[in-house]
Amino acid sequence: MKLVRTVRLRFGQASQAAETHTNLSAVRADGPVLWVAGDETATVERLVADAPAAPAEYADERTFRLADYVDLPGTDAEEEADIEGLARSGHFLWAVGSHSLRRKQIKARHSEGKALKRLATVEGQDNREILVRLPIAEVDGLPTPVREMVVAGERHCAASLHGQDGLRRLLRDDEHLADFLAIPGKDNGFDVEGIAVAGDQVYLGLRGPVLRGWAFALELRPYVDPDEPDRLRLRDFEDGSPYRKHVLDLDGLGIRDLCPDGDDLLVLAGPTMDLDGPVRIYRWHGACRTRTPAVVRGEMVTREVDLTYGEGDDHAEGLCLIGPPEEKLALVVYDSPAAVRLIGDGAVTADVIRLP
Repeated sequence: MKLVRTVRLRFGQASQAAETHTNLSAVRADGPVLWVAGDETATVERLVADAPAAPAEYADERTFRLADYVDLPGTDAEEEADIEGLARSGHFLWAVGSHSLRRKQIKARHSEGKALKRLATVEGQDNREILVRLPIAEVDGLPTPVREMVVAGERHCAASLHGQDGLRRLLRDDEHLADFLAIPGKDNGFDVEGIAVAGDQVYLGLRGPVLRGWAFALELRPYVDPDEPDRLRLRDFEDGSPYRKHVLDLDGLGIRDLCPDGDDLLVLAGPTMDLDGPVRIYRWHGACRTRTPAVVRGEMVTREVDLTYGEGDDHAEGLCLIGPPEEKLALVVYDSPAAVRLIGDGAVTADVIRLP
């Protein structure tokens, strides 16, 4: 890993209490600000750079509740949405939940009986099953989510895809993925952990399942229902399917994040199961030009960077490009950061690395 420098991400008291700063799962740069999300809330955070050209710190956090912009499917608007990916394209910020089930954890205080009972308990959360598109306007000089705005005479509303039109329902008969919908994400079950947007194409990276070493990415073409401008629908591809599947040879790893780089997609990859292991950035060449389902192998995908990882900590979860394109810099944020990354006052460090 070619580490250029570290950057401080400074969070307020509410995010510290929610442990957002130690559960970072998604990141996107947007001019003078950084959008980040943690996987334990139903919010998106905005941090402002101290020096846009070469920031040493992002701070002045502002929290945006998804429930203030779209209807969430859960009965409790505060229930976590497990946001695992953010994308910024055109006039919009996109966010995607993991869509995964979870198995309860065993903790040291649990008796043997209690531990086994928890290990047999699998549950889902409706708020995890969302794909959200938020209009972004400039407010007080900074990119800011709004419920609706008008651009060139066209009205854009905050909109979401979920429920009966959602991804899990869509995939219930899929020949590769249907059997994994009932399996928790960290058990190699269905788990969305990355999003990238290019034009009208939305790519979702799956941490799991990984089948015989092949990772999956889904391609969607969402549009806003003219009769319900707060709802997203999916436009069919030429073969009549509402989604397109791509499989990637990532040396047995699953997808942790996706990031556009021209016509390519950068793929942050790591272990599918709940364990420590290799974490790498791959380049999927020409991904955004692909017009058919692809088996991504050979020269179509190259291994660009090997990232560091810890034992039980420092799990790279989010990736974005920052700075001038010619500098080839990427910012990486970590879930369960190592103690050395926690520098007090609600700050945690992220890595700025140089791509080949």
